[in-house]
Amino acid sequence: MEKWDGLERELGKKLPNMELRRNEPMSKHTSFRVGGPAALMAFPKTNDEAMDAICMAVRQGVRPFFLGNGSNLLVSDKGYDGYVIKTGGLDRLEWADVTRSGRKLVVGSGVLLSRLANFMAEQGFTGLEWAAGIPGTVGGAVAMNAGAYGGEMCQVLDKVSCTAESGDILTLDAGACEFSYRHSIFSRTPEWMVLNVSLGPLEREDPVKIREKMAELAARRKEKQPLEYPSAGSTFKRPAPMPDGTPVYAAALIDRCGLKGFTIGGAQVSEKHAGFVINRGSATAADILAVAEEVKKRVTDRTGVTLELEVKLLGF
Repeated sequence: MEKWDGLERELGKKLPNMELRRNEPMSKHTSFRVGGPAALMAFPKTNDEAMDAICMAVRQGVRPFFLGNGSNLLVSDKGYDGYVIKTGGLDRLEWADVTRSGRKLVVGSGVLLSRLANFMAEQGFTGLEWAAGIPGTVGGAVAMNAGAYGGEMCQVLDKVSCTAESGDILTLDAGACEFSYRHSIFSRTPEWMVLNVSLGPLEREDPVKIREKMAELAARRKEKQPLEYPSAGSTFKRPAPMPDGTPVYAAALIDRCGLKGFTIGGAQVSEKHAGFVINRGSATAADILAVAEEVKKRVTDRTGVTLELEVKLLGF
């Protein structure tokens, strides 16, 4: 308690305009709508505030947890006895002359993917149609190399600017970010926070065609995914392919094991899409994790495939 009192006091002196909250319910900040309180949460609105909010904590021996829109996160019912920096205020989205060759689209880490996808559609650029229905932020999407329907975040990135614990700002070419399936250098180095990214090179397309593609994907999502319930999207990563290259899908394995509708407390394997664990309205984080762990066990026992959580855990 004294640690958080001291950090809150120091942050308040250095950054009087930055909002701070004590014992902030994480259920308000995750798409699962569960989770106990975070000891201290900061809401920077500029890169400078974010840098100071990080460096001051590090000097006191505290490593911040960086939170986007909480759309791929399950927080313990007891909460998180730690310091959370929420990036939603880092919402810059504009064209900038960042290279000699011309303008780049610069996007803050707190910008919602859906907002960015719609902005690109308005501007007549293709490449992010898949992202229009994903509730995450750009920073989180970069960190996990989010993707859907054959698209991935790494396909539209030029450079990524991030913080280092030393207080320096690093700017990495996309090729240096170690992107692979649901992985990047930022998932390997969680003490680095994405500040902003530049997109490019971007391909032109008729905005009408872009909107048609977005509408098609939105219809597919509505038809196949349980969007009416709180969830974190796909609960498990796609398993490695078979030795002959045949793809393996977590949802198909779970369905084969007869686990659609499997329920513990208020958590359930969706009857609509077996790859989703949903909150039917009264779930606890413990319920959700228990469902996921039981699914992993039964799939391994039945098929020999070990599923890996795509959802990140905090406070367990």
